Order: sequence, then structure tokens, then C-alpha cells
Amino acid sequence: MSKTPTSSLIHEDPWHKLRQFTQARIGLGRVGTSIPTQELLRFQLSHAQAMDAVHVPLNEADLIDSLAQKPAIVPYLPAFSLHSQARDRLTYLQRPDLGRKLDDASIERLKQHSDSTPSPYDLAIVIADGLSSYAISHHAAPFIDALITQLHADQRHDWRIAPLSIVHQGRVAVGDDVGEAINAREVLVLVGERPGLSSPDSLGLYLTWHPQRGTEDSLRNCISNVRPQGLPYEAAAMKCFYLLAESRRLKLTGVGLKDRSDDAILEQQRTQFFSLTSTS
Repeated sequence: MSKTPTSSLIHEDPWHKLRQFTQARIGLGRVGTSIPTQELLRFQLSHAQAMDAVHVPLNEADLIDSLAQKPAIVPYLPAFSLHSQARDRLTYLQRPDLGRKLDDASIERLKQHSDSTPSPYDLAIVIADGLSSYAISHHAAPFIDALITQLHADQRHDWRIAPLSIVHQGRVAVGDDVGEAINAREVLVLVGERPGLSSPDSLGLYLTWHPQRGTEDSLRNCISNVRPQGLPYEAAAMKCFYLLAESRRLKLTGVGLKDRSDDAILEQQRTQFFSLTSTS
């Protein structure tokens, strides 16, 4: 008795062709009244990956190795190894408030460095594991490399960047403590975002002008889903550079600072177009 090919049992969904444009679970098809076994197994794998992203600890040694392989980042190493007031992962998940504050030893270490530095930094970059260590281990180094390359190429400003900080069990607001203690005018926090079933490794970027403990979230700017399958590194670095430059000019971040980086690109392209046509 011959077996029926598996593919002939699957009733293809009309949306199946749209799957080439998204990782979302659309157009899965069906076998009888259920989804195909292959799709069910993929769902279970994604769920396991999301769980791991939250609970697998950040490997700081591997992260430092990946950072050290980027020539643009090397001047800002060695990085400060810091810790929030959440002593472990369980506390971090149960007490979000503790993940927003540095422990006393970390603050003291940064203040000692600040006391030996004559002038404030323009920017402090903080790497916090957040809710996805995968996001940090996979994407922090290539993004920072792309951003620092753009900062070095800035013809309007010289950017004085603090040594990198790596915070274990950290949330977004922990950057306020880092920026305040190290004496930085603004702080950029790279944090692992809450994993989804199609994106266990999304990296979030949070920019804050004049960081200090107690800063409200409305005073920050956010760029989310930084990863090759979302917002690519170069595009994220371009947006981040635009916001950094504008926040430096306006001396603010948050709801008063709008991301018009796309408008700036269009204006640059239009200027180049008219320049070419006027000389032809």
C-alpha cells in the first residue's frame, strides 16, 4: 500500500505567498482541522528560544571578545563590568525596580573614574542584558561598531565617548545611574527586548539627555527591533546618530525630539539630484 505524500495532505492558505515578506505566522495552511505538524514544531521551538532568551545569562567574556574584534570600539575598552541591585535573575524578574538601579559598588567604581576625568563625556554607551541575552550577544558589537564609525565621521562635532559599560540584570533606567555617575551629557542604553515568538533576539536602543536617577520614560527616545531581520545595524546607527546630534543641539530627548532622519536623507538626496542636474 503506497503512502500519501505529506505535501498533498496540507491545504495551502491563500496568504502563503505573503510569508516571504514577514516572519509572522501567517498562511500556515492546515491538515484537517489543525495546523501542519511542521508548523506546530516550529512554534514550540520558537517558544523554547524565547524562554532561553530570558533565562540564559549573558556571557560577558564572549561579548568582550566580539567587541574587541571591532577596531572602532577598541579605544573604549576595557568596559566597566557593572551590576544592578537585582542580585539574580529571579529577583530581576520579580522586582523590576531593582533592575533600574546600579548597586553601590558599581556606582562607586564609575565615580572613581569620573573623579579622575577633567571634563564630562558627550556620550556614555551602556549594554544591559535586559530580557534577552541573545540580543546583546548577537547584535551589540556590530551595532556599536556602526554607530561609532558614524560618530567619528561627524564633521560638526567631536564626540567624547566614555568607556563602555556592561550591566548585568539591567533595565532601561539603569543607564541613568551610569550616565550620572560617570558624568555624561547623554546616555545610550542597548537592552535586550522582551522576546517574541518570531523575534527572541530584538535589540532596543534608549537615548536620554542629562541622565539622572528618576528620569521619566517620556524623556527618552527609543529605537526598537534592531537585528538583521528587523531594523538593520546601519539603518539603526543612522537613526541613532541623527537623534544623538539633534539631542546635542536641542539639549533634550523624549517627546520634544522627533525622529526626522528619513526627512534628512530625502533632503540630502534631493540636494544631490539638483546639484547633478544643474551641472549637466
